[in-house]
Amino acid sequence: MSARRRAEGVRAAVDQVSTLGHVVESCGTPLTEVGTLTADGRPVEFSYVPRGGETIEVAAVTRPQRVPGAPLRFLLDVHLGTLARRLRLLGVDAAYESEDIGDPALATRSATERRVLLSRDRGLLRRREIWAGGFVYSDRPDEQLRDVLGRFAPRLAPWTRCTACNGELETVGKDEVAPGLDGGTRRTYDVFARCKRCARVYWRGAHSDHLEAIVAAALAEFGPAAGG
Repeated sequence: MSARRRAEGVRAAVDQVSTLGHVVESCGTPLTEVGTLTADGRPVEFSYVPRGGETIEVAAVTRPQRVPGAPLRFLLDVHLGTLARRLRLLGVDAAYESEDIGDPALATRSATERRVLLSRDRGLLRRREIWAGGFVYSDRPDEQLRDVLGRFAPRLAPWTRCTACNGELETVGKDEVAPGLDGGTRRTYDVFARCKRCARVYWRGAHSDHLEAIVAAALAEFGPAAGG
């Protein structure tokens, strides 16, 4: 049997017992990355058992990919901390495990909280219990962010989520947070927000040019309300 991914051809042995899903994964592709499947031009499912001698077409997921259920939320593994902070910067709900809690625990949390699990670990994404998943192809944060935004089209709402803990921000009066500010900040800024979860304080105008550039680029390409 030959299995073609995009313009590439891969020959894979079949035993007429294993499902097509198993065969695809044995070629190194998690099923989270697979869209439609055909066998000699006929649509088939992951459960299809290939007979051998067939040409299998494996299409990538359609973009933007719609995930069942709402709202769209993510869970990132320990290796994707920078991506998690950038998603939060854009107002995207992105839970992140700063310690390696193990594949079973990550998969269970994905299922329990109905979060899309993002990882560069193909083995993790093969776990059947995950709610939904996506393989992060690049190891460069800029490319990772564009890939996730382009694939899942989350709704963007910059500066509304805590980059430290993923909590939602609420506007607070200057008097409420003044005791915890240094003198320069109290004199310079008037508009403040505070995380509902960890109480970290943010203020307008304190963002670095680098963060402003990330937000501007994301909004220019993907818009403030690309999905939901």
